[in-house]
Amino acid sequence: MSDDLEQQRDYIRIGKALAHIADTWGQHRPSLSELAQECEMSEFHFQRVFQRWVGLSPKKFLSVVSLEQAKQALDGQADLLNASFDAGLSGPGRLHDLFVTFEAMTPGEYKRAADGLTIRWAWHDGIFGPTLVLATERGLCGLAFLDARGHQGCFDDMASRWPQARLVEDPVFTKTYMDRIFAEPGQRPNDEGIRLLLKGTEFQVKVWEALMRIQPGDYTTYGSLAEYIGLPKGASRAIGTAVGANPISWLIPCHRVVRSSGMLGGYRWGLPRKVAMMGFERSGQGLRLDLAG
Repeated sequence: MSDDLEQQRDYIRIGKALAHIADTWGQHRPSLSELAQECEMSEFHFQRVFQRWVGLSPKKFLSVVSLEQAKQALDGQADLLNASFDAGLSGPGRLHDLFVTFEAMTPGEYKRAADGLTIRWAWHDGIFGPTLVLATERGLCGLAFLDARGHQGCFDDMASRWPQARLVEDPVFTKTYMDRIFAEPGQRPNDEGIRLLLKGTEFQVKVWEALMRIQPGDYTTYGSLAEYIGLPKGASRAIGTAVGANPISWLIPCHRVVRSSGMLGGYRWGLPRKVAMMGFERSGQGLRLDLAG
Protein backbone atom coordinates (compact mmCIF):
# COMPACT_ATOMS: atom_id res chain seq x y z
CA MET A 1 0.00 0.00 0.00
CA SER A 2 1.34 3.47 -0.93
CA ASP A 3 2.19 5.97 1.79
CA ASP A 4 -0.67 8.27 0.69
CA LEU A 5 -3.22 5.47 0.85
CA GLU A 6 -1.92 4.33 4.22
CA GLN A 7 -2.13 7.86 5.61
CA GLN A 8 -5.68 8.24 4.30
CA ARG A 9 -6.62 4.94 5.90
CA ASP A 10 -5.11 5.98 9.22
CA TYR A 11 -6.89 9.35 9.03
CA ILE A 12 -10.24 7.56 8.63
CA ARG A 13 -9.43 5.22 11.53
CA ILE A 14 -8.58 8.06 13.90
CA GLY A 15 -11.77 9.78 12.80
CA LYS A 16 -13.65 6.67 13.92
CA ALA A 17 -11.95 6.82 17.31
CA LEU A 18 -12.86 10.48 17.78
CA ALA A 19 -16.44 9.74 16.70
CA HIS A 20 -16.64 6.95 19.28
CA ILE A 21 -15.38 9.29 22.00
CA ALA A 22 -18.06 11.81 21.02
CA ASP A 23 -20.77 9.13 20.90
CA THR A 24 -19.93 7.84 24.39
CA TRP A 25 -19.40 11.30 25.95
CA GLY A 26 -21.02 11.35 29.38
CA GLN A 27 -21.62 7.60 29.43
CA HIS A 28 -18.16 6.23 30.12
CA ARG A 29 -14.52 6.81 29.22
CA PRO A 30 -13.54 4.39 26.43
CA SER A 31 -10.60 2.12 27.11
CA LEU A 32 -7.64 1.67 24.80
CA SER A 33 -8.90 -1.76 23.78
CA GLU A 34 -12.38 -0.39 23.07
CA LEU A 35 -11.04 2.35 20.80
CA ALA A 36 -8.66 -0.03 19.06
CA GLN A 37 -11.49 -2.47 18.44
CA GLU A 38 -13.66 0.33 17.03
CA CYS A 39 -10.89 1.09 14.52
CA GLU A 40 -10.23 -2.61 13.80
CA MET A 41 -6.62 -2.32 14.91
CA SER A 42 -4.41 -3.92 17.51
CA GLU A 43 -3.94 -1.89 20.69
CA PHE A 44 -0.24 -1.43 19.95
CA HIS A 45 -0.80 -0.24 16.38
CA PHE A 46 -3.72 2.00 17.36
CA GLN A 47 -1.71 3.69 20.10
CA ARG A 48 1.13 4.46 17.69
CA VAL A 49 -1.16 5.80 14.95
CA PHE A 50 -3.26 7.85 17.38
CA GLN A 51 -0.14 9.41 18.92
CA ARG A 52 1.18 10.29 15.46
CA TRP A 53 -2.04 11.93 14.28
CA VAL A 54 -3.28 13.58 17.47
CA GLY A 55 0.03 14.34 19.19
CA LEU A 56 -1.06 12.71 22.45
CA SER A 57 -1.49 9.15 23.62
CA PRO A 58 -5.12 7.96 23.78
CA LYS A 59 -4.92 7.93 27.60
CA LYS A 60 -3.61 11.50 27.77
CA PHE A 61 -6.13 12.69 25.21
CA LEU A 62 -9.03 11.20 27.19
CA SER A 63 -7.69 12.76 30.39
CA VAL A 64 -7.97 16.28 28.92
CA VAL A 65 -11.19 15.70 26.97
CA SER A 66 -13.96 14.30 29.12
CA LEU A 67 -17.26 15.21 30.71
CA GLU A 68 -15.50 15.66 34.04
CA GLN A 69 -12.96 18.05 32.53
CA ALA A 70 -15.73 20.05 30.85
CA LYS A 71 -17.59 20.38 34.16
CA GLN A 72 -14.44 21.51 35.93
CA ALA A 73 -13.76 24.10 33.24
CA LEU A 74 -17.29 25.46 33.63
CA ASP A 75 -17.12 25.42 37.44
CA GLY A 76 -13.97 27.51 37.26
CA GLN A 77 -15.82 30.28 35.43
CA ALA A 78 -18.70 30.92 37.80
CA ASP A 79 -18.42 34.72 37.61
CA LEU A 80 -20.11 35.01 34.22
CA LEU A 81 -16.81 33.92 32.65
CA ASN A 82 -15.52 37.44 33.10
CA ALA A 83 -12.02 36.21 33.89
CA SER A 84 -11.94 34.23 30.65
CA PHE A 85 -13.47 36.99 28.56
CA ASP A 86 -11.16 39.63 30.01
CA ALA A 87 -8.12 37.45 29.42
CA GLY A 88 -8.76 37.81 25.71
CA LEU A 89 -8.05 41.52 26.06
CA SER A 90 -5.68 42.02 28.96
CA GLY A 91 -4.31 38.71 30.25
CA PRO A 92 -0.67 39.23 31.24
CA GLY A 93 0.33 35.75 30.07
CA ARG A 94 -1.19 35.99 26.62
CA LEU A 95 0.77 35.30 23.43
CA HIS A 96 1.25 38.33 21.22
CA ASP A 97 2.08 36.58 17.96
CA LEU A 98 -1.46 36.27 16.59
CA PHE A 99 -3.88 39.20 16.71
CA VAL A 100 -7.40 38.96 15.34
CA THR A 101 -9.30 42.10 14.41
CA PHE A 102 -12.60 42.32 12.61
CA GLU A 103 -14.74 44.53 10.44
CA ALA A 104 -18.49 43.99 10.71
CA MET A 105 -20.73 44.38 7.69
CA THR A 106 -24.52 44.34 8.09
CA PRO A 107 -26.63 42.73 5.33
CA GLY A 108 -27.72 46.22 4.25
CA GLU A 109 -24.14 47.47 4.02
CA TYR A 110 -23.19 44.38 2.06
CA LYS A 111 -26.02 44.93 -0.41
CA ARG A 112 -24.80 48.46 -1.06
CA ALA A 113 -21.14 47.47 -1.27
CA ALA A 114 -21.47 44.13 -3.04
CA ASP A 115 -20.62 45.40 -6.50
CA GLY A 116 -16.97 44.74 -7.12
CA LEU A 117 -16.45 42.52 -4.05
CA THR A 118 -14.20 39.62 -5.00
CA ILE A 119 -13.84 36.60 -2.73
CA ARG A 120 -10.93 34.25 -3.32
CA TRP A 121 -11.34 30.68 -2.14
CA ALA A 122 -9.67 27.26 -2.09
CA TRP A 123 -9.54 23.96 -0.24
CA HIS A 124 -6.43 23.12 1.78
CA ASP A 125 -5.24 20.24 3.93
CA GLY A 126 -5.29 21.23 7.59
CA ILE A 127 -4.84 19.85 11.08
CA PHE A 128 -8.61 19.32 11.34
CA GLY A 129 -9.01 17.85 7.88
CA PRO A 130 -9.82 19.45 4.50
CA THR A 131 -10.36 23.17 5.14
CA LEU A 132 -12.18 25.71 2.96
CA VAL A 133 -10.82 29.27 3.10
CA LEU A 134 -12.63 32.31 1.68
CA ALA A 135 -10.98 35.73 1.81
CA THR A 136 -11.10 39.21 0.31
CA GLU A 137 -8.56 42.01 0.18
CA ARG A 138 -10.27 43.27 3.35
CA GLY A 139 -9.83 40.05 5.31
CA LEU A 140 -10.85 36.45 5.93
CA CYS A 141 -14.60 35.96 5.44
CA GLY A 142 -15.02 32.20 5.64
CA LEU A 143 -13.34 29.18 7.25
CA ALA A 144 -15.12 25.82 7.02
CA PHE A 145 -14.33 22.12 7.19
CA LEU A 146 -15.31 19.23 4.96
CA ASP A 147 -18.33 17.30 6.20
CA ALA A 148 -20.79 14.72 4.88
CA ARG A 149 -22.10 17.14 2.23
CA GLY A 150 -18.86 16.86 0.29
CA HIS A 151 -16.63 19.55 -1.17
CA GLN A 152 -19.26 21.07 -3.45
CA GLY A 153 -22.00 21.05 -0.82
CA CYS A 154 -19.80 22.78 1.74
CA PHE A 155 -18.61 25.32 -0.79
CA ASP A 156 -22.17 26.11 -1.95
CA ASP A 157 -23.22 26.69 1.66
CA MET A 158 -20.41 29.15 2.32
CA ALA A 159 -20.76 30.88 -1.05
CA SER A 160 -24.50 31.39 -0.50
CA ARG A 161 -23.67 33.85 2.27
CA TRP A 162 -22.20 36.20 -0.35
CA PRO A 163 -24.64 35.87 -3.27
CA GLN A 164 -23.60 39.07 -5.04
CA ALA A 165 -19.87 38.62 -4.76
CA ARG A 166 -17.53 37.39 -7.48
CA LEU A 167 -15.89 34.15 -6.36
CA VAL A 168 -12.48 33.19 -7.74
CA GLU A 169 -10.56 30.01 -6.91
CA ASP A 170 -7.12 31.14 -5.76
CA PRO A 171 -5.16 28.62 -3.63
CA VAL A 172 -2.07 30.83 -3.55
CA PHE A 173 -3.92 33.78 -2.01
CA THR A 174 -5.80 31.65 0.53
CA LYS A 175 -2.75 29.59 1.51
CA THR A 176 -1.29 32.64 3.22
CA TYR A 177 -4.24 32.51 5.62
CA MET A 178 -3.86 28.76 6.23
CA ASP A 179 -0.15 29.19 6.96
CA ARG A 180 -0.83 31.96 9.48
CA ILE A 181 -3.87 30.47 11.21
CA PHE A 182 -2.43 27.01 11.76
CA ALA A 183 1.26 27.82 12.17
CA GLU A 184 3.13 26.82 15.30
CA PRO A 185 3.02 29.71 17.82
CA GLY A 186 6.72 30.51 17.48
CA GLN A 187 6.55 30.51 13.69
CA ARG A 188 3.85 33.14 13.17
CA PRO A 189 4.91 36.47 11.65
CA ASN A 190 4.94 39.45 13.98
CA ASP A 191 2.81 41.85 11.95
CA GLU A 192 -0.66 43.38 11.93
CA GLY A 193 -2.35 40.02 12.46
CA ILE A 194 -5.39 38.43 10.86
CA ARG A 195 -8.36 40.57 9.91
CA LEU A 196 -11.86 39.12 9.65
CA LEU A 197 -14.63 40.45 7.45
CA LEU A 198 -17.91 39.51 9.13
CA LYS A 199 -21.28 39.76 7.46
CA GLY A 200 -24.11 39.38 9.95
CA THR A 201 -26.77 41.07 11.97
CA GLU A 202 -25.78 43.26 14.89
CA PHE A 203 -26.87 40.50 17.27
CA GLN A 204 -24.87 37.80 15.47
CA VAL A 205 -21.71 39.91 15.42
CA LYS A 206 -22.12 40.61 19.13
CA VAL A 207 -22.29 36.87 19.86
CA TRP A 208 -19.29 36.13 17.61
CA GLU A 209 -17.26 38.86 19.30
CA ALA A 210 -18.05 37.35 22.71
CA LEU A 211 -16.90 33.94 21.47
CA MET A 212 -13.56 35.40 20.38
CA ARG A 213 -12.93 36.56 23.95
CA ILE A 214 -12.91 33.00 25.32
CA GLN A 215 -9.42 31.59 25.60
CA PRO A 216 -8.29 28.17 24.32
CA GLY A 217 -9.04 25.41 26.79
CA ASP A 218 -11.92 27.33 28.38
CA TYR A 219 -15.58 26.51 27.82
CA THR A 220 -18.78 28.48 28.10
CA THR A 221 -22.51 27.72 27.85
CA TYR A 222 -25.28 29.25 25.78
CA GLY A 223 -26.86 30.65 28.93
CA SER A 224 -23.61 32.23 30.11
CA LEU A 225 -23.08 33.81 26.72
CA ALA A 226 -26.59 35.26 26.83
CA GLU A 227 -26.01 36.68 30.29
CA TYR A 228 -22.63 38.11 29.35
CA ILE A 229 -24.04 40.14 26.46
CA GLY A 230 -27.01 41.32 28.55
CA LEU A 231 -29.75 38.88 27.61
CA PRO A 232 -31.82 36.67 29.92
CA LYS A 233 -30.83 33.01 30.13
CA GLY A 234 -34.06 32.20 28.29
CA ALA A 235 -32.36 33.60 25.20
CA SER A 236 -30.14 30.53 24.91
CA ARG A 237 -31.90 29.37 21.76
CA ALA A 238 -31.25 32.68 20.00
CA ILE A 239 -27.64 32.48 21.12
CA GLY A 240 -27.42 28.94 19.76
CA THR A 241 -28.74 30.05 16.37
CA ALA A 242 -26.15 32.83 16.17
CA VAL A 243 -23.38 30.43 17.24
CA GLY A 244 -24.47 27.97 14.55
CA ALA A 245 -24.33 30.70 11.90
CA ASN A 246 -20.65 31.39 12.64
CA PRO A 247 -18.94 31.82 9.24
CA ILE A 248 -15.34 31.51 10.47
CA SER A 249 -14.84 28.31 12.40
CA TRP A 250 -11.88 27.86 14.76
CA LEU A 251 -10.97 31.57 14.87
CA ILE A 252 -14.49 32.33 16.08
CA PRO A 253 -14.44 29.37 18.48
CA CYS A 254 -17.97 28.00 18.64
CA HIS A 255 -16.36 24.66 19.58
CA ARG A 256 -15.81 26.15 23.07
CA VAL A 257 -19.57 26.24 23.76
CA VAL A 258 -20.99 23.26 25.66
CA ARG A 259 -24.20 22.61 27.55
CA SER A 260 -24.47 23.66 31.19
CA SER A 261 -24.22 19.97 32.15
CA GLY A 262 -20.82 19.73 30.47
CA MET A 263 -22.26 17.65 27.61
CA LEU A 264 -20.95 18.46 24.16
CA GLY A 265 -24.02 20.00 22.57
CA GLY A 266 -23.95 20.39 18.80
CA TYR A 267 -21.27 21.41 16.35
CA ARG A 268 -21.86 22.30 12.75
CA TRP A 269 -18.78 20.50 11.47
CA GLY A 270 -19.36 17.31 13.45
CA LEU A 271 -18.83 16.31 17.07
CA PRO A 272 -15.66 14.27 16.34
CA ARG A 273 -14.03 17.45 15.03
CA LYS A 274 -15.24 19.38 18.08
CA VAL A 275 -13.66 16.77 20.36
CA ALA A 276 -10.41 17.01 18.37
CA MET A 277 -10.36 20.80 18.75
CA MET A 278 -11.09 20.63 22.47
CA GLY A 279 -8.31 18.10 22.98
CA PHE A 280 -5.87 20.12 20.88
CA GLU A 281 -6.47 23.21 23.01
CA ARG A 282 -6.66 21.63 26.44
CA SER A 283 -3.42 19.76 25.85
CA GLY A 284 -1.68 23.14 25.62
CA GLN A 285 -1.20 23.08 21.86
CA GLY A 286 -3.99 25.49 20.97
CA LEU A 287 -3.83 29.03 19.67
CA ARG A 288 -4.34 31.94 22.04
CA LEU A 289 -6.16 34.78 20.30
CA ASP A 290 -5.91 38.42 21.27
CA LEU A 291 -9.00 40.33 20.12
CA ALA A 292 -8.19 43.90 19.16
CA GLY A 293 -10.49 46.56 17.76
